[in-house]
Amino acid sequence: MMTAAASNQRNRIHPHKFTLWVAMASICMMFAGLTSAYIVKKNQSNWLEFDLPVVFYYSTIVILISSLTMHLAVKAIKARERSRYKNFMLFTAALGVVFGYLQWTGFANLKNHGIQLLGNGSNPAASFLVVIIGLHVLHVLGGIIALLITTIRAFRTGTKVYTSTPVEIVATYWHFVDLLWIYLFIFLNWIK
Repeated sequence: MMTAAASNQRNRIHPHKFTLWVAMASICMMFAGLTSAYIVKKNQSNWLEFDLPVVFYYSTIVILISSLTMHLAVKAIKARERSRYKNFMLFTAALGVVFGYLQWTGFANLKNHGIQLLGNGSNPAASFLVVIIGLHVLHVLGGIIALLITTIRAFRTGTKVYTSTPVEIVATYWHFVDLLWIYLFIFLNWIK
């Protein structure tokens, strides 16, 4: 009887993981609504066509690499390879910061090329871009904060409990943010 109860307990999803999955589903619905509105709005006569700056391509490469290093960090903590885990968490956090910086640079590039993003003289295309990518960047910032906290905890010497659950939760969210960016990047480049 104890074995069945223990097995049942192991098959349950951790409450924090379940909450994360619910939150990610709602984020998906929000971005589905925004991209649907983008498709409808782009048929208006005042829609401005412009290409995304090249820096967004570089940021895509950076976030893909960060997803790989996050995956390797999870593997390392599960294998109890603390040194490798720390290094991969540090790389992932650094790449997350670089991704955020590249996104900021992309917006600055658009503004420098005369594309008014918000306010007077802005175009619906640029405003949609700010809203869609801006919301994604906010989610990335949340992920970066989680990465930095997890990385700081990895380097603490007083840690007695060795569990991979918090790292798995951060990894799931980081991979989600990565996939969301890939979707948005493809959408904004090829749905014109």
